[in-house]
Amino acid sequence: MIKKLLGALALSLTCTLAFAEGGAHIDRAPDRITNLASLQNGAKLFVNYCLNCHSASSMRYNKLTDLGLTEAEIKKNLLFTGDKVGDLMTIAMTPADAKKWFGSAPPDLSVIARAKSANFGHSGVDYIYTYLRSFYRDTTKKTGWNNVVFPSVAMPNVLWQLEGPRTYTSVQVHQVADAKGAEQWTRTTTVFDESGFPTVKNEPLQGYTGEASSTGRFDSADSKSFHKFESDVADLSNFLGWMAEPAQLLRKQIGVWVMLFLFLFMFVAIRMNHAYWKHVR
Repeated sequence: MIKKLLGALALSLTCTLAFAEGGAHIDRAPDRITNLASLQNGAKLFVNYCLNCHSASSMRYNKLTDLGLTEAEIKKNLLFTGDKVGDLMTIAMTPADAKKWFGSAPPDLSVIARAKSANFGHSGVDYIYTYLRSFYRDTTKKTGWNNVVFPSVAMPNVLWQLEGPRTYTSVQVHQVADAKGAEQWTRTTTVFDESGFPTVKNEPLQGYTGEASSTGRFDSADSKSFHKFESDVADLSNFLGWMAEPAQLLRKQIGVWVMLFLFLFMFVAIRMNHAYWKHVR
């Protein structure tokens, strides 16, 4: 009985942590952590689209040589100011200015992939991959953007030009009070067009016996460009995962050799134990 309860609790935790702040399902990102070309593209996207507002103060530019880039290539393609190759990846914007302009300072992204990892669910790379693909235009927000994973987020969609025009349709089944004050099940369909203007339609559900639910759907005007955008987001997400722990590949390789050694040592220890005690028995 106890084992069943523990199993149910673990399953509950897994299902709960596989969803983000807004209740959105977290998609699994393509695993490109060993693909140097993908990580190089992710580094380029990070410098061009993220490093304007977000710093990575635990990472130096010359660490990118681990991805197969030379210092000359880093200086030519990834340095656009007076920074040096050995400098930290910081930004000119101060926290005070950031709070004044955005309401809160954008977080440092050095270890954001580890910070967003769930113990029993998604990885931080999965979270970032889903988050960056979940923006939609919303004229009711100050920035003109909203996000399914992180509703009412202060960050605009900086990758909107790569993403292309999209619409978002939200369908909610919930109870509302009618004119007499009685609770009535209603389906509310909200469509945000490419410019972010919402169209709302309410449909009463007579005889509905189900539960409250919320679903959403994105529709892209150009599926080809959106597939390219998804690939770029996967590269960027994997780069952030690499940046959070650049030595992770080496750590995993060492871990495999350690486990092989322990299994070999266990076999030798068992044989020695048997040889030592065979005369005593």
